[in-house]
Amino acid sequence: MKPTRVLVFSATFGAGHVKAAEALIETIKNTEPSVEIIHEDSVAMLNRNVNAFLCALYIILMKRAPKIWGVFYKQTQEIAEDSLFQRFLNTYGRSQFVTYLNLSKPDIIVCTYPTVAGVLAQLRENGELNIPVVAVVTDYTVHSQWIHRGVDVNIVGSAKVYRGFIARGIESSRIQISGIPVNPRFERNLNKEEILRRLGLVENRLTFLVMCGACGVLDKAKWICKLIANVQSPVQAIIVCGNDQKLFSSLDNVVQEAHNPMVRFNFVNNVDELMTAADIIITKAGGLTVSEALTKHIPMIIFKPLPGQEENNARFVEEIEAGRIAFSDEQFVEIMNELINNPCEINKMSAASIQAFPGHSAEKAVQVILELAADFSQGTISNDQVVYTSLSQSRASVWFSTFFRILRPFLPKLKRSLPFFSDKAYERK
Repeated sequence: MKPTRVLVFSATFGAGHVKAAEALIETIKNTEPSVEIIHEDSVAMLNRNVNAFLCALYIILMKRAPKIWGVFYKQTQEIAEDSLFQRFLNTYGRSQFVTYLNLSKPDIIVCTYPTVAGVLAQLRENGELNIPVVAVVTDYTVHSQWIHRGVDVNIVGSAKVYRGFIARGIESSRIQISGIPVNPRFERNLNKEEILRRLGLVENRLTFLVMCGACGVLDKAKWICKLIANVQSPVQAIIVCGNDQKLFSSLDNVVQEAHNPMVRFNFVNNVDELMTAADIIITKAGGLTVSEALTKHIPMIIFKPLPGQEENNARFVEEIEAGRIAFSDEQFVEIMNELINNPCEINKMSAASIQAFPGHSAEKAVQVILELAADFSQGTISNDQVVYTSLSQSRASVWFSTFFRILRPFLPKLKRSLPFFSDKAYERK
């Protein structure tokens, strides 16, 4: 009997979609080593240049014009499945996906990015794809881009999102609550004192972990670090600057002249260890970062969440009382001082995260995925040809190919005009 083959589609728009995919892949390897796994960037596989351009544009919006992103997010949040815009998105790269699926012949497809889930769901709904599709929602909110009736199972992070999917017309039998999948490393019980010693920090100080985002999009990160550096209380800080070398360098004097102990890093792969060492995390509100913090039961201060999904994620954290939101500089200072002076509040938030987020999210999601694959394989459907194309799909493919051919000559100029716009900026280290 041939091993089960799982195809995972993610995307590099923010780190969350990829991190969720990697969490599922790592858990599958630990659970069922015989399973064959294929992981693809669903946008880069269609066109690397277009993917790099869109990734750079996304970061520009997050850093320089977040309100524009917020307006776009809100305007598209309630779009109907049968709208012209949604039908247009559901033809994106369809012919290339069809070709790839017929070559790779997976037994199940897992999508941690909504656009590719929409394309495949449309094929499923039309009876043109005979492979089950699972969508893994990577935020604690409901957005129209995740609502597709052709998806076999939607894996969601909370009961609130579950109810939101039902309100949008998705059958309850097609929704499973697991929590947003995080890497199994975050489930480990680590020695806090040992990690602090390794970092050169001490045990008897309140420890802040400042997560600036993979590309340094945490607003006023340097100002936050200065506050912690000079506060007249026994605290210390771990600072993660991500890929923002400019931010890292700008902290030279802050770290050197700090009244309180501070250590800083660029991009790291041991966030689970740093969260173990910390008592409070100061962060943006990406779905995966929030889930990792909840898994480690570390209280959050979410500073000026970006409009759109991050603001909704922050609201979720506040609703379950696992963290606080600071929408202004003044609020941040007030919250920070309150937590420094009232350790019992930190303990309350930690206890709330334990109650709301029991953990093992990736294990629960993987169980659903592998059970669905097993149930489907016991049927009578052949995988000789997994997708069937139609004339209308071919026409859509021609339209997109023409669009990309027109856009391609302009991409090198756009690339040269943005100093941080390079493929290396988006590679995971």
